[in-house]
This record gives sequence, C-alpha cells and structure tokens, in this order.
Amino acid sequence: MKGDLGDIVSRLWAALPKRWFSEKSPNLNAILICIATPWVWIYNLIDYLITQTRLLTATDEWLDLIATDYFGKNLRRKMRESDSLYRSRIQAALLRGAATRSAVSLGLESLIGRPPVIFEPWNCGDTGAYSALARSSQLAGNGFAYGQAGGWGSLDLPLQFFVTTTRPPTPGVSMVAGYGTPNGGYGVGAISYIDLSLLPGNVTDQDIQSTLSGLLPVNATAWLRIN
Repeated sequence: MKGDLGDIVSRLWAALPKRWFSEKSPNLNAILICIATPWVWIYNLIDYLITQTRLLTATDEWLDLIATDYFGKNLRRKMRESDSLYRSRIQAALLRGAATRSAVSLGLESLIGRPPVIFEPWNCGDTGAYSALARSSQLAGNGFAYGQAGGWGSLDLPLQFFVTTTRPPTPGVSMVAGYGTPNGGYGVGAISYIDLSLLPGNVTDQDIQSTLSGLLPVNATAWLRIN
C-alpha cells in the first residue's frame, strides 16, 4: 500500500545503484527498514493532517476546532456525540437560513424533529378577522374560533411573535431501571439518578433557546414556550 513500510523500502531499493548490492542483502535491508520507519510515520501524519483541513473529512478534536473557528462557543460537541452527528450539525448551521419566519420554523424543526407553532399578533393569517373565513386557504390560522383556532391580534406588539415547541423524546439510558420497575432500589440493583444534559444526543432547553436566538432578526423579539 502506498506510504507503508514495504512501499518506502522498495522505493529506497529502486534509488540505489543495482551494481552496488546483490538482490539479497539482509544487512542493507535492515538499514533501509530503519531509514524508512520514521518516513512511514511522517507520511501517515501528513495524510492525517490533510484530512483535518476539510469539514467533510475532519475527525476528533479537529472537528471541534472547525466548529470553534466558525461559531465560537455556540456550537459545542455534545456528551459522547459522534463525529458524523457533530459534522451534520456543523453543516446545518453553516448553511442555515435566518431572519425569516420559515427559517425559524425549519431551524427549530431540524433540531427537535417537528415544526414549532408560530403566532404573530400582527399577522392576520394567524389571528384571522371578523367576518372573514376562507375554507380553501392554506393558512392554518385563517379565521378563528375561541380556544380552537387563531388568536387575538395586537398592534401593540410590533416585531414580536410567540413560539411554542416541545422537547424531543429523551433517548434514555440502557441497563438502568426506571421508576415503577422492580429492577432496582436504593443501594440495590441497576438504578441511578441521571442528568438529562449528559445523555448522548439529548436536546436541552438551552439548545432550543440558543438555536432560536441565532435565527432571529436583530430587531425582532420572540417569546418561547417549551412544553
């Protein structure tokens, strides 16, 4: 294989004048192996470093460094998060739209797995209007009914909107008993208190808040409710 010990030794053999040594020279072969061994390490190091210069191939702490270069401390790796999952989050953050209602909806949906409910008090499509109800409209809030659809609009809330979202399902911890099961008790069995923020791939409330903040226009205010 290119760059391994056998490849470099054969290249050294090829560079030597053939008349100087016989085809079978154990002593010379040992010397060439000694010379080639650090070159193999250098070749592998160069090959490794080349892969770390691109987001699509970077691994380990180099992927964390790329995220820091682009986002500072705003996109850190989660506990026990794999390189592939972390890379996907970095790519999504790099190409993510912002500052529009659709961008806010898509950004939160990519994080929690379902679209949020967005209500704009200034938007008649959300609030509806008296004596106006279009059955063919594609707007879910067009028209209103007390406690059923739409909401009270207000011109006193300019550049503000309300976002309601839900927490994604918690992945849980394998081999640990839960409440109401006979598998564990105090000091006995496989039972433990778990901090949800330490679960691999878990989305915290802070993650939702940070994502929403990064999607907002500078002059807009969002009121967030997490169910």
